[in-house]
Amino acid sequence: MLATLTGLGLSASAGLNAYIPLLTVGLMARYTDAVPLGQAWQWIEHPATLAVLGVLLAVELIADKVPALDHLNDTLQTFVRPTSGGITFAAGSTAVPLGEIAGEASAGAEGSGGPAWGALLAGCLVALALHAVKTLARPMANTATLGCAAPVLSAVEDAVSFATSLLAVVVPLLVLVILPLVVLGGFLLLRRRRARAPRPTGVPAPEDPEVPGPWLPGAGPRGERGD
Repeated sequence: MLATLTGLGLSASAGLNAYIPLLTVGLMARYTDAVPLGQAWQWIEHPATLAVLGVLLAVELIADKVPALDHLNDTLQTFVRPTSGGITFAAGSTAVPLGEIAGEASAGAEGSGGPAWGALLAGCLVALALHAVKTLARPMANTATLGCAAPVLSAVEDAVSFATSLLAVVVPLLVLVILPLVVLGGFLLLRRRRARAPRPTGVPAPEDPEVPGPWLPGAGPRGERGD
């Protein structure tokens, strides 16, 4: 149960930033005993892997805070973030019997030392859902604020991703609180931005008192019936 929550929290974190949860898992697996990686995932804690992830994270942190460039980055990350989510879910939930996730067939694969396909798929879907919310909300926020929201939202997303990754490993039960709050925050942001979206030119608001009603036969220019 706790290992499943760890995987869920890491994959959700990957939906916001692909490299933070991977680095968190790799560093904690290498320097602590908090994340005992299975044989299939020990490459994550290799120094070369950690160095590459550090460089990619630095690029991500910069690109995601520049208006317009952040949208291009999100487009490219459509494949990277779900992949990261699948890897971190499977690596973080190494101790979970896959029979609970994808049936006995996947459980047999895990027992033989192969990759946990059920966990990979679950992590991909979770990360893809969070990535979709982020990708939809960011352009609307940039449009409404002339790009000023990009660095602020990016910094918040990075902080949430780091906190979720860390807590998913240290206190997995808190994922039950954090994940619903992240989803709710994304939904409210989408709803608020859509409500503030500019009305197309030439389309008056429904409550506009200046909009004339339908013309009736015998009616005057202001809707008054003629003599």
